[in-house]
Formats: sequence, structure tokens, C-alpha cells
Amino acid sequence: MDVSRIRALRGPNLWSRHTAIEAIVSCSAEECDIADISGYEARLRARFPQVGSLQLSGHNEPVSMAKILALVALSLQAQAGCLVTFTRITQTQQTGVFQVVIEYSEEAVGRLAFDHALQLCKSAYEDTPFDLDAALSALKALDEDERLGPSTGAIVNAALARDIPYRRLTQGSLVQFGWGSKQRRIQAAETDRTGAIGEAIAQDKELTKKLLDAAGVPVPVGRPVASLDDAWAAMCEIGAPIVVKPVDGNQGKGVTVNVMTREHLQIAYNAALKISDDVMIERFIPGSDFRFLVIGNQLVAAARRDPPTVIGDGVHTVRELVELVNSDPRRGSGHATSLTKIRLDDIAYARLSLQGYTADTVPVIGARVVLRNNANLSTGGSATDVTDDVHPEMAASAISAAQMIGLDIAGVDVVCDSVLMPLERQGGGIVEVNAAPGLRMHLQPSFGKGRAVGEAIIANMYGKQENGRIPLFTVAGTNGKTTTVRLIAHILGQQGLRVGMTNSDGVYIQGKRIDTGDCSGPKSARNVLMHPDVDAAVLETARGGVLREGLAFDRCDVAIVTNIGMGDHLGLNYISTVDDLAVVKRVVVQNVASNGYAVLNAIDPMCVKMRDACPGSVVFFAQDKHHPVMATHRAQGCRVVYVEQGHIVAHKGNQSLRVPLARIPITRNGTIGFQIENAMAAIAAVWSYGVDWETICAGVSGFVNDAHTAPGRFNFFDYKGATVIADYGHNPDAILALVPAIESIPAKKRIVVISGAGDRRDEDIRRQTEILGNVFDEIILYQDQCQRGRKEGEVLALLQQGLRDANRAGKIDEITGEFIAIDTALARLQEGDLCLILIDQVDEALAHIEQRIVQA
Repeated sequence: MDVSRIRALRGPNLWSRHTAIEAIVSCSAEECDIADISGYEARLRARFPQVGSLQLSGHNEPVSMAKILALVALSLQAQAGCLVTFTRITQTQQTGVFQVVIEYSEEAVGRLAFDHALQLCKSAYEDTPFDLDAALSALKALDEDERLGPSTGAIVNAALARDIPYRRLTQGSLVQFGWGSKQRRIQAAETDRTGAIGEAIAQDKELTKKLLDAAGVPVPVGRPVASLDDAWAAMCEIGAPIVVKPVDGNQGKGVTVNVMTREHLQIAYNAALKISDDVMIERFIPGSDFRFLVIGNQLVAAARRDPPTVIGDGVHTVRELVELVNSDPRRGSGHATSLTKIRLDDIAYARLSLQGYTADTVPVIGARVVLRNNANLSTGGSATDVTDDVHPEMAASAISAAQMIGLDIAGVDVVCDSVLMPLERQGGGIVEVNAAPGLRMHLQPSFGKGRAVGEAIIANMYGKQENGRIPLFTVAGTNGKTTTVRLIAHILGQQGLRVGMTNSDGVYIQGKRIDTGDCSGPKSARNVLMHPDVDAAVLETARGGVLREGLAFDRCDVAIVTNIGMGDHLGLNYISTVDDLAVVKRVVVQNVASNGYAVLNAIDPMCVKMRDACPGSVVFFAQDKHHPVMATHRAQGCRVVYVEQGHIVAHKGNQSLRVPLARIPITRNGTIGFQIENAMAAIAAVWSYGVDWETICAGVSGFVNDAHTAPGRFNFFDYKGATVIADYGHNPDAILALVPAIESIPAKKRIVVISGAGDRRDEDIRRQTEILGNVFDEIILYQDQCQRGRKEGEVLALLQQGLRDANRAGKIDEITGEFIAIDTALARLQEGDLCLILIDQVDEALAHIEQRIVQA
């Protein structure tokens, strides 16, 4: 078994809406059915008993090693605690070659599971050892490192419940919610509205106390100290017991409470110094330790925190009792679990000593042994929810403390006897205010009910009717995508929206190109959705990106499929037929919002079939309103767009809206058929989304597809009285669409300049010149800069083959170099002639043509 390619599909894709690993797996004849491999299944199950059934009930088809690989990779993830269920195995046209798809929850975990599955399958085949426990341990450890922690995860889950999209910006806890100008960001329990000044104040314990005291909030007496001797002096001033803490610490690190002796003070002081150079001494307030979670101007949750404690049983030592408590699966080493393991360190030993214990003491039955005085969960403490018991005045004090520091989300630490009465009445106080508070104790308290703190944070970030989404249009198809994208973007711009756009020649924000090249894939789309100055996104979605990585978004408002043609990279990536290609293009339609629209070409049978895959509504467009698909859809009261009496008409029910073709410059007064189709598709998209008709008319009237607005899309030039047209048409369907437009333009002589993309099928390259040879008088063939895997002269030979039966082309030349070919054609032009230049290097070729026109 051989794996030749592995990809991570990070969004909705050809196979499912799940994130997944896709691999190309080749099996020998024997490996295509494990029944032919003596003892294989038994050896596999001996190594991995949890693999489950290898065959669906009632099915008897052969089970290949590729299928075993997929099932094992999925099962390994499941055994490691990942929530994954989807897998798919598809036989390609090549015998013994399979496409294997396995869902993952974290990409790194999915890849590692695939590697272990491959090793396990080979181990069973070769009858060699496989360490299952080690593999599962590695997967669990990696999953814990990769997945979001409980605090960030709770916020993300709350966003998903509100239908707010999210994207992890780092492997840590930095997350973006929403798109474009509606985006917000968090890092754990900090938001983009958490001010740096407020966070800095919260880190400075002395300044925090001063501000809270000035606001009338009860705080404990204390001061910073410069040395151990100074700390002892402060302890004598304040009176034992005291609290020792780092001035700029968090999560309870380096905090020691209830310090009674100089020996204990020295241990506590050294622990604080490990966290900060500055140490604070405070009066110890007797009572329980409470954490109040303030979000915005509300107290959302409160919990009593108890220090790490074990209860004697008369049998086990303190060390053994700690090990028993730490065996609770809820306790872990970091913040990924609801509780943290108890540590036996110098502070714990000092606290044991004060109680007359050592780690090897066997406490009597029922004895309560405290391992630490501070009750932070990060040091092994536990939590009990008390939210419903908090007195209103105490809640108001916590909210005032958070607002005084300047935090939108704050963890306010209170020490008092009870939350049932105000702090002043019981001598309690607020001892700290924390930025980025942990949420674990509120989500999964040790006792009491969990609180919806993630939902509260999201509610503070987004209004009730907001979901962080911006209008998202995506355009797929074989031809016309880029012009349609540009026209939609132009119309939305007329509505006052700041538009982000991707297409095959760049990424544009508000009309300014910020990236160049073919940007019709998911990476560029994500960049647009991440840009804060984008109010609406219009994304060209090419076949390659969908196959390589999936979509960059979970769903769109409008998906447009212009057409499905023969020449769009058939033969690549196991896409061999137009039916295969249609399945790839259909992915955008499958991911339309339930209240969204798919805009489909009614003349194209492949597009028409896609309507059944659309979760939303469908708009059909075609020039002929009497086409059966159009007539049926119109009779059902659904939206259609067609041409009638020199107008593009948008029709629904009893409503018909019209715009004259004469007012749409790209159609050249209705003479260019493919541009009429592009205009219809764009109009259908924005009309279905709800853009008013006046704005649509103004948009299509003001859109000109010159070399600067729509480079390489039927750009017209005047050269010494001859017409020069530059276009990026690069497949037979594009050529067929160009021919009627060319024939509608009067010309004394027609010249065409053409090359061929080496990564197309032989028949597609030949077909282009078969078409052109019957339309043009002279043909200049050129070998472009990149042959894309072809041998020198191979593409030119295929183009020549297509001209064997040409009945019009009287002169055929071969040129090396695109710009030399352009110059050769321009030199032959006379007034009244026409030259079509099918360009390869779009920007460079257009600049070259413009330069020659200036020099003429």
C-alpha cells in the first residue's frame, strides 16, 4: 500500500461539510481485498480490537487496504477522544487507486492518526509489533495541545449556537468571530475591547488596590515590599496572618495565604519572587475565597473556591491520597480539563508542616488535610457555584471594581464569610481583579450547576439579531466568473458597501488590488473575510481550490454557477468528465444559506441539475424566457432573469424589472452574447439578495470592462484604425463563446494570436484551433512562457493538428514568445482589420499592447 498525496480539507468540500484528511492510496491486487491476505483481519484485530466492523451489514463487496486504513485512522481518533464519525473511500479510474477521506477535529491530530493507521495496517500485514497504547497516548496528548481550552471552547461553542462563524488565527486561543467589518476577536476570556491599560492595571496589584479604595470598594490593608526583611517588617506592622503575592501575577501563581511564621514567610516570599520581582504583603482576611465573573455591566457567575484538600482514611499517606485525587479524569496538568492536579511542592510541604503533617503521614479517618491556602483551580482547588446566592450589593461591588479597573470581562476575587450579605457588614474585601479570567470553575464547577458564561460573553460582543456575517457572494463555473465577480462587486459598491473581491487576477479591497496572481482559491478568500474594511465579499471560487482545500466559508448568501464546460482542467485530480466537474462546481450551491439563493444557467443541463442540491432558493437565467426550464420556473412564481425586446428582465410573480441592454456597456449594445449572460448572472445575484433596482441599473450602466477594470476580459483597443481585442479565453468553451462576438464585428481581415495551456488535455488544445481555423484569416501560434509539464514544441504541434481541416485560415505562423507574437500581429494590421489576442500573462501582455498603441 502506497500513499502518494495527503491534503487537509479545511472547509466544506467535495465529500462533506466536515474538515477532513484526503489521501490518494494505491493498493496492489492482493491489497484490494483483504480476504486474499491470509490471517490479515485477525492480526489487525489483535493489534486494534476497537476497530469495529469492516463491512456494512448485508454488503459483501471486497474490503481493500485503503478502506481499512480509513477506518483505522477514524477509530484511532475516536479512541483518543475526538468527535469524528465521517469517512469515505472512492475507487478512481485507475485500478487499485483510491481516494480516502477521514474526518478530523484538529488537523495535526488527523494527520498523526493517519500516520499511525498506516503503521498499524503495515504491522498487521507484516506481522510485526504495534504499540497501540503509545499511539493513543500520543494522539490524546496532541489533541489536548491542539484543541481549544475550556474557556475559549465555551465561547466558540456559544458563537456557533448563534450561527456566528469563527476562525482560529493561531494554534493558541486567538480567535476571530464574524467576517470583515463585523468581525470581533478574543484571546481566551479577553476580547478586542479589553483595553491594554485596564489589563496593565489589573496586573499591578498595588495600583488596583489604590483605585478600588478610591472608589469605596473594601480592600485588605497591605503594601509592596523590597526584601525578605522588609516583608517581615510589613508582617509585623499588619499582623499575622498575612497573604504574600507577586505584584503582577495571575492565576494564583506565587500566591500564599494565611502565612503565620517567619519560616513560612520565607517560603512564600521566594515563591512570589519566582513570578515577579515585586512582592506585595496584605492582611489575610479570614473567610472563604469567592470568584465573581463580571461581563459588561452584569455579574454572570459566582463560585466559592476551596483550596486543594484530601480527607484522611486511616490507610493511605498524604502523598497517596493526593495521587488518588489526581486520578480523577476531570483533573489534568494544564487548562484543558475542568480541574487541575494537586501539586506537592515547597508551598504544600510548608502548609502540611503547619498542620503537623508530612507527605508520608497517614491522616486519621475524616481528617481534612489542606495542601495550599489559596484556592485557585490552577493550583488544584475546587469550585462550588453560588451565583444564585449573591447579595445584590455584593454583586454591585464586584461590577464597580471591574469598571473602575476598566475591564469588559473581569474575574473579581472576594474573601468573605458569606455571599448572602454586603462586604462591609462582614469585614470582607476584594483582594484582586483579574483580566482574562478562567471560566472553568463556572462552566463545570465541582459542585452546583454550570453557568452559560460563553453565551454571556458572546451576548456582550454581538446584539441579539447580529451574527457577525457580511453579504457573501461566490461565483463558480467554467467561463465568465471573473467578469461576473467584478460586476457584482461594482453594483454592491454603488450601494455604498466596501467590497472585498477575489478573482483570477488578484485580491481587491474597495477597488485597490492588494495581491496579484490567480487569487481564486480559499487562502485569498480567507484574507478578504479577515479584512476589517470589508462590508461585503464577492469571491471567485475555482475548481482547484475546492479540490485542494475546500471552501473558505461555511456558507454563502448567493452562489452563482455561470456554466459547466469541457475545457476546465479535465483530466486533473481525477476529474475526468463534465459530470465530475459539475460535482466539484456544485459544492458552492450545496453551501448556500437556507434563506439564500443559487443563481444557475438554465441553458446548461449540468447547472440545472444543481437546483436539487441547494438548501435555499434558485434563480435561473437564460436569454430565452421560453426555454422549458425558464418557463416552468416562471410559472411557479420563482425568480428568473432573461432577455426580451432589447432589455434584461428580472421577473418574479407579477413583477418585471427591466434594464436596456443599450445601458450595459459590456454587452456592446447587446451584440456580445457571453457578456449578456455575465450581466444576467450578476443582476440575478444582487437582485435576489435584495439590492434595489435603481442601484442595480446604475451599477451595470457604470461598469466598463477595459484593461484596467476587467483585465483580460474582452478588452477593446484601437490600433491605427484596426480593432484589437485582448482576452484570457483558454478553453474550447471560452473560444466558442468568443466566436459569435468576433463575427458580429465588421472587419476586412481577422487575425488571431493563440497559445495553449500545457496542463489541458490534448483534445482540448486541438479543439481551440479547430474552432478558430474556420473564423480567422491568419493565425499566429506562440509558445508561452510556461509549458506546464509539456515538452518543447508539444503544445504548438497540438495546435497545428487542430488546423489541419481549417477552411478559412490561409496563413499560419509559429512564434516563440508571447510579446513577439503580439508585435508580429500588430505589424500586419491595416485600418479596418481585427485582431484577437488570447493572452497568457494578463497584466504584462496588456501593458505591452498599451505601450505599442502609445508608440503607434
